[in-house]
Amino acid sequence: MKSIPAMLLALLIAIPLKAQDEPVAEEKDTTPEVLETIEIEEAEKVIEAEDPEETAVSDTVRVLGKVELVDAPDKTRVSLGEDEILIIEDNGDSVRIKLGGRNISIIEGKNGTEIKVFKRGEEDKNDHESCKNGRWEKRRKRFKPHWAGIDVGINNYLTPGGRFALPSHQDFMTLNSGRSWNWNLNFLEYGFGLGTSYAGLVSGLGLEFTNYSFENQNGIMKDPLSKNIVPLYLSSDANIIKSKLKMTYLTVPLMLEFQIPAGKKRIHISGGVIAGVKLLSSTKLKYSINGDKNKDKIRGDYNLNPIRWGFTARVGYRMLSLYANYYMTPLFKTNTGPELYPFSVGLALIPF
Repeated sequence: MKSIPAMLLALLIAIPLKAQDEPVAEEKDTTPEVLETIEIEEAEKVIEAEDPEETAVSDTVRVLGKVELVDAPDKTRVSLGEDEILIIEDNGDSVRIKLGGRNISIIEGKNGTEIKVFKRGEEDKNDHESCKNGRWEKRRKRFKPHWAGIDVGINNYLTPGGRFALPSHQDFMTLNSGRSWNWNLNFLEYGFGLGTSYAGLVSGLGLEFTNYSFENQNGIMKDPLSKNIVPLYLSSDANIIKSKLKMTYLTVPLMLEFQIPAGKKRIHISGGVIAGVKLLSSTKLKYSINGDKNKDKIRGDYNLNPIRWGFTARVGYRMLSLYANYYMTPLFKTNTGPELYPFSVGLALIPF
């Protein structure tokens, strides 16, 4: 479509708007002449004021502050009202109409004219044709990362040799894996597509809640003299029901993610590094003595490394994903406790 029809459309819109502002008694004699005079004068002023080269780039005509017409080489744009309650864009082969929360696209393609009606923002969810530099091509989907959500899994740790079994002098750190839960609240994610929707970088923020439940009849404590982590034993008539070490870390991942088409959905595979900053740590003892139940919760740093880093990986399909984290930073500071390397595996149950 050319700019002349668009200007005629602006004139048709402006006439009733002006008519509403004039008194009824004067409509028949003066309104058309005033409108024509104002429109012609304003159009002439724009053309005279601008350099011919600049005019070829973009012409702008405003009518009574109600309608704005922008005629550029690549498209013609008409907007109504200061808040642009109605926008019409004509780029030659397509017309886009934006009215309130609805968008209408009229596209003239190889297979004829296609009309699409959708809510504002829905056009980004599906591929559709767009005109760029006069050539029609498919608009690519945005890269969508897979990090945000709620994860649930189990914790454990390995010796420097990669074994689960601990030396006898570190037996007090043996875990009940079935009760050593790990869960993550990944509340913020960022995805940076690498020129395609099938690959990108992923980052974000999360909270990792770690519970180590000890298997034996002991807790742990920091020795008052050596400041090292040692076992905590209660009296012989005490029965420990539950003994835990609890930690909370703020986590930041940096992963490379690939997405493989599988039917109408995709399999996503990602891996990279993850870092954590310790926010809280405490121990919890639940025990009974002569039938009386007791519960102790003691906050402390327990020589835990305040900052740690490691590797993370994820693989999933649709709503279900598997995750694994392995930290290269030991659980405790050097020479202040057993040298153990934490890891966790689990399921991403509720993606955001």
